[in-house]
Amino acid sequence: MSAPDRLFLPLGIAVLTVSDTRKAGDDRSGDTLAARLTEAGHRLAARAIVPDDRDAIRNTVLTWSRDPEVDVVITTGGTGFTGRDVTPEALEPIFEKRMDGFSAVFHRVSFETIGVSTIQSRATGGVVNATFVFVLPGSPGACRDAWDHILKPQLDYRHKPCNFVEIMPRLDEHLRRKGGAAA
Repeated sequence: MSAPDRLFLPLGIAVLTVSDTRKAGDDRSGDTLAARLTEAGHRLAARAIVPDDRDAIRNTVLTWSRDPEVDVVITTGGTGFTGRDVTPEALEPIFEKRMDGFSAVFHRVSFETIGVSTIQSRATGGVVNATFVFVLPGSPGACRDAWDHILKPQLDYRHKPCNFVEIMPRLDEHLRRKGGAAA
């Protein structure tokens, strides 16, 4: 549901593809997210591809989470069960707040598209340094499902009854109370 009395507030969104094999020319999932977020009126604040390496993933997300131009980070890739799939392990330890509902809704939406195969994803979300971080599977279809059915409405200030944008100014309350930044 949309609130016509509110103006759209564009956000800076960074897209991180996690892959040992993809390059800029064949990053269909990153392309899908970049196209959809800009079509929605947001700004692509940063984009990168890093290998399936915990430190590389974590360092990129931490750097972006400290950048005042980045409001949201969306990662794609590394959420499966193979030995190289380490994105949740890289990022969940630095979540200040974990968003269990994101995973639950993602699986519900994904079930409509791919059925029970959705159980092979460990999609997750949370907050790092007052920045929303969403961890998506590496397929373009999963990125479309997550963006179209969850992220697009929740990252739109006009969406009612509530949305992520309206709570963004308060995401760092715990940091201000303690007098310091996180990880």
